[in-house]
Amino acid sequence: MSTFCSVIKFENLQELKRLFHWGPIIALGVIAICSTMAMIDSVLWYWPLHTTGGSVNFIMLINWTVMILYNYFNAMFVGPGFVPLGWKPENSQDSMYLQYCKVCQAYKAPRSHHCRKCNRCVMKMDHHCPWINNCCGYQNHASFTLFLLLAPLGCIHAAFIFVMTMYTQLYNRMKIILRNKTSIESWIEEKAKDRIQYYQLDEVFVFPYDMGSRWKNFKQVFTWSGVPEGDGLEWPIREGCHQYSLTIEQLKQKADKRVRSVRYKVIEDYSGACCPLNKGIKTFFTSPCTEEPRIKLQRGEFILATRGLRYWLYGDKILDDSFTEGVSRIRGWFPRNCVEKCPCDAETDQGPEDEKKTR
Repeated sequence: MSTFCSVIKFENLQELKRLFHWGPIIALGVIAICSTMAMIDSVLWYWPLHTTGGSVNFIMLINWTVMILYNYFNAMFVGPGFVPLGWKPENSQDSMYLQYCKVCQAYKAPRSHHCRKCNRCVMKMDHHCPWINNCCGYQNHASFTLFLLLAPLGCIHAAFIFVMTMYTQLYNRMKIILRNKTSIESWIEEKAKDRIQYYQLDEVFVFPYDMGSRWKNFKQVFTWSGVPEGDGLEWPIREGCHQYSLTIEQLKQKADKRVRSVRYKVIEDYSGACCPLNKGIKTFFTSPCTEEPRIKLQRGEFILATRGLRYWLYGDKILDDSFTEGVSRIRGWFPRNCVEKCPCDAETDQGPEDEKKTR
């Protein structure tokens, strides 16, 4: 309790000035950047938040940040403790064993030293630390040491998240390169299989640019000259495929998307924020990791949703309640809990409900 009181008093708030120094600014900046990036990476990339392991991992990251900041501010604001100005030993005869500080007009207590930066005699002074812009001594020795212990441990955890994120991205990138695909083309191929299965068609989609050999596919991207093969307009294709097999499939999917899209009615206003705090914690932390826009919604409007995630949908705003071609399109992501299916679509169309919900 005494520690808490000393924190909130700040000796008439003068201690707040310690924040305005290059040491605390750099230290707090590093803590903020590392913690924020680790949490963002943890939520968006490595270890899904809805799993038990992902939740534990995220709570641990928050715990590191809270404990590091608590001990850091404790070391800074509680301070080391200063010898009272004008202090003298109770027994006047003991003063012969002590040094006298002319600045503080007091005797130096055992284990205390005068700090030129703080301009005070510090109890059990260890050193003056520029990173907390204060001395390390009697009252904050434990907090300062715990900060030094927890900060590297938190950095190790954050580094693990960063490494696993980069490894995951590299693994996924190499996997599609060895099949001579891009991320978009992998998604098109997956939707092609879904379309064929949904309509139970007697056809098979074969990706036309897979050369049938990982080495040949690899050479389509990496060459000794550093210049990729081809001119970027026409591509070598595997035997039995057409140069426009992929684009034909894209046209089929575009037509199918119009048929399978679902009409929603907006039941709750949405400001268009990237990570809305007022739409629930799960919606906030599962915001789509994409540069695609969010669209502002107002109650009573209608949306034609074409795809979706667990807590988000993507679609076109229906302007003037019309499907007329050529009307300006306003499309983007919006929270799923802001809309409800129109009665006419709830029973007949599934649309985005069949999209992946693994986030």
